Amino acid sequence: MNNEKHEPSSNKAPMQLIGIRTPIIRTGEDIVKILVDSMKKQGISLQSSDVIVLAESAVATSEGRVVCLNDINPTTEALELAQKYQIDSREMQLIIEECDEIFGGVPGAALTITRGALSPNAGIDSSNAPEGCVVLLPKNPQKSAANIRKGIEKAFSCHIGVIVGDSRTQPLRLGCVGIALGTSGIEPVEDARGELDLFGKELKITRKAVADNMVSAAQLVMGEAGEGIPAVVIRGASVKMVEGSVEMPLFSREECMYYSNINKDRK
Repeated sequence: MNNEKHEPSSNKAPMQLIGIRTPIIRTGEDIVKILVDSMKKQGISLQSSDVIVLAESAVATSEGRVVCLNDINPTTEALELAQKYQIDSREMQLIIEECDEIFGGVPGAALTITRGALSPNAGIDSSNAPEGCVVLLPKNPQKSAANIRKGIEKAFSCHIGVIVGDSRTQPLRLGCVGIALGTSGIEPVEDARGELDLFGKELKITRKAVADNMVSAAQLVMGEAGEGIPAVVIRGASVKMVEGSVEMPLFSREECMYYSNINKDRK
């Protein structure tokens, strides 16, 4: 796939965040059509280099990733872990099925590695889900972002970026920040190694989590409850646009400062 880079626009206008309010998105609905119709109704016209950040729950719901807990039969393992972490045993069964590994937890949350990243409860969410149901993560957020980008670009005849984002807690920090699960049309992590700081010292390890930071910014507009804003247009951000998609880069478990030290204590 061609990943030719386009340098950020020299336009110095302030960055804008524009919320897209939509009807409640239901299982099987065309999220591209809902977004396009909602933007046109609200008078939002996209420009090249705009980036749309989407809540993963809205994407997952449209893709049919909503599960009724009454349809789940927990195993013995799920029953034991549910008691240990004080989680509904049916949800725990889904956590086991969705995650790569469970390696700890606190009351109400099992700490997992899911698709290579730390995630409480394998990213399964009961908020913004119908009563008695939970929403799983999109099956392939990278593919979802690419498909949505193509559909929206066709509707507005411009080149944009799309990020499917979620909220996560950080070690020893209270509150949630944004994390990108999948991106298309942008460089999600920019390598700043070799650049000079204010004192002329060369940066050795710094990489900019551009996509994660954009999700965090968008969440200030989206909110976490019943705001009804599952998508935000970010305009004027300093982001490198690409043709196609770049996979989200991840540390290996051994390279990760947090996981490698936690895991060391378990051995």
